[in-house]
Amino acid sequence: MLAVTAVCAAAGIITATTMKTGLGPQAAALLVGGQYDVAFSLFDTAVNAVEGKGSFSAPQPVEALTRIYDNYTQVVVRTDSGITSVAGMRGKRISTGSPKSGTEVIANRLLEAAGLDPAKDVKAQRLDLTKTVEGVKDGSVDGFFWSGGLPTGGLTDLFTTAGDKVTLVDLAPLLPKMAELSPAYQAGTIGRDAYRTATDTPTIVVPNVLLVRKDLDANVACAITRTVFDKRDALAQGNPAAKGISLETARRTEPVPLHRGADKALKDLGAN
Repeated sequence: MLAVTAVCAAAGIITATTMKTGLGPQAAALLVGGQYDVAFSLFDTAVNAVEGKGSFSAPQPVEALTRIYDNYTQVVVRTDSGITSVAGMRGKRISTGSPKSGTEVIANRLLEAAGLDPAKDVKAQRLDLTKTVEGVKDGSVDGFFWSGGLPTGGLTDLFTTAGDKVTLVDLAPLLPKMAELSPAYQAGTIGRDAYRTATDTPTIVVPNVLLVRKDLDANVACAITRTVFDKRDALAQGNPAAKGISLETARRTEPVPLHRGADKALKDLGAN
């Protein structure tokens, strides 16, 4: 549990507990349902939530505290699978991520962009990352999708232990179709240093945002937002991807509205 002293008027002491979700529709649903006050969300899911699209039948009452670091779409395949592209996954055993996770949303969209039906054209294994990596190692999974920061521990382990038995897939050819679906999908690169691969790998990145309900007290929203930036270095010790949290991009959450409390915090911090 993390306790932080609030720096916005009358916010008092904030205590935080965490629950592991997949940064997708499940996280947003728990937020709207009142089980949690703050949710990490992939930007494409957040846009769907406020627009009432995708898994959401109506616009959801959520707003953003800040944009944080980018998630990198990491598609890994066994070299003996013969897969060299997403289209080449036809008939293969592919882990698309945990059910209702942000990874699963992106995986299904990438498969569709490649001309495949996720429900019919691949043997979908809806596994979390730990079970996915185990499956790749023992040969029961041919490839998988993962959306996360760089480097991700499970992938570091896989590339360290499996060596040349696994490789990353270039996603650049699918970016135009993905960008048509959402402005959340942007070009990125998985550098060779991330997993000590032979070359850099073009990919698709999706920003993360912190979401709250629209009716969250403004002082609480302000305090949480300030804490994200005040404790950024501490966060990065637990997750290196947190180094990507920046005031330069903090306000870039449109079309997801910025919560009024977060707006105050970011103004005080000097975010443009």
